Amino acid sequence: MKKALVSVLLICLLLSLAACGGGAGADSGEELLIAAAASLEHVLEREIIPLFQARYEDIRIRGTYDSSGKLQTQIELGLSADLFFSAAMRQMEQLDEQGLVMEGTIVPLLENRLVLVAPTGAKTDVTGFADILNAQHIAIGDPESVPVGQYAQMVFEYLGIWEAVRQRASFGANVTEVLHWVAEGSADAGVVYATDARLTEQVTIIAQADLEIPVFYPVAILTATQNEDAARRFWTFLQTPEVLEIFAIHGFWIPYEGGISHGF
Repeated sequence: MKKALVSVLLICLLLSLAACGGGAGADSGEELLIAAAASLEHVLEREIIPLFQARYEDIRIRGTYDSSGKLQTQIELGLSADLFFSAAMRQMEQLDEQGLVMEGTIVPLLENRLVLVAPTGAKTDVTGFADILNAQHIAIGDPESVPVGQYAQMVFEYLGIWEAVRQRASFGANVTEVLHWVAEGSADAGVVYATDARLTEQVTIIAQADLEIPVFYPVAILTATQNEDAARRFWTFLQTPEVLEIFAIHGFWIPYEGGISHGF
């Protein structure tokens, strides 16, 4: 009887060890967290991250998306992200000044455009940025933390109407929220990126801003990464001509020719 009991316990122990071993194998790959601007979520989650993971099955990519200013604050407070993909240079440069960005990894990968949108089919007297005050309800990103809002403020300050716009505007937590407000009709006009306006037929582009400062999207590896090799692999992948073409198809501009063409 004792021998039978010992045999049963031994079999259970072996099965338990085998199960543990199988679990470890399933989770043995590396995981990266990319903190990226909200305007990048669609293209990264739908196309670029799946394409990367299909080729590098040992690396899992997770994305956290919000305004670049909020992500900057989270990184400063210790967010364990491996890469930062910002919608403006300001946030990246401020992190770099604090030593939170790995030296030599900042790449101004993409460029976007600032556009004024209105709900599709709605009657409006707004024909451009200069007469946006013809709209009763205006939506822009919060200039305190949202790059698209900071760019919008620059445009309206140049036109001399910022204070009037500010008093009438609703401030979105990120560009996705601004787009949603205009698409659902709760705002008569809003300022978003050209790439965001392409995501829905519920908004129509009225005008494009002519900014002196380019709307660059820099990407970099963060010094907090615990997976530098894997982070460099994904960072390099983002710069390949194949991936740049995907960004271009989604409406982003490529500010330089080519990219890093070699892989791993």
